[in-house]
Amino acid sequence: MSTSSFAAQLTTQIGEEFAAHQQYLAVAAHYESLTLPQLAGFFYRQAREESGHAKMMVQYLLDTDQPVRIPSVAEPVNDFDGIIAPVELAVAQEKRVTEQIHGLTRTAREENDFAAEQFMQWFIKEQVEEVATMQDLLAVVRRSEDDLNAIEAYVERDLAAAGPDTTAPKQAGE
Repeated sequence: MSTSSFAAQLTTQIGEEFAAHQQYLAVAAHYESLTLPQLAGFFYRQAREESGHAKMMVQYLLDTDQPVRIPSVAEPVNDFDGIIAPVELAVAQEKRVTEQIHGLTRTAREENDFAAEQFMQWFIKEQVEEVATMQDLLAVVRRSEDDLNAIEAYVERDLAAAGPDTTAPKQAGE
């Protein structure tokens, strides 16, 4: 079985999504250690979401009869100063993932792989939301750095767990 360029690039992205999962677990643990349960919970949810993205990509490879290889990931950043740095890292990570998703979509388009291009549309929409959410959180954290209760209230009020996205691609194992 030969691997398409898109499938090879998607395999790399699976590793990026699992790396994001690990990074968000590290951020969550940092906030948990500071007794900031709302921020910790938000990043635990983000970690699950990133793992879910990787499993969506695995399922796509399975559905399109492409080989599945789970790449290794580098150790995440585990040490942070204060409460702003982890969110700054999250913003940068989401922007980087957005570029990667655009690259995958570009590859699908160049290969005239219409199914792959259609698959990537959900991720494009998701990345717009992810970047906006992280940028908003960063603005709140910067503005309220000296009022941790205000940050916790914002996360609880505005970033509460949402229900499942019924338009999302199926995850492997579901």
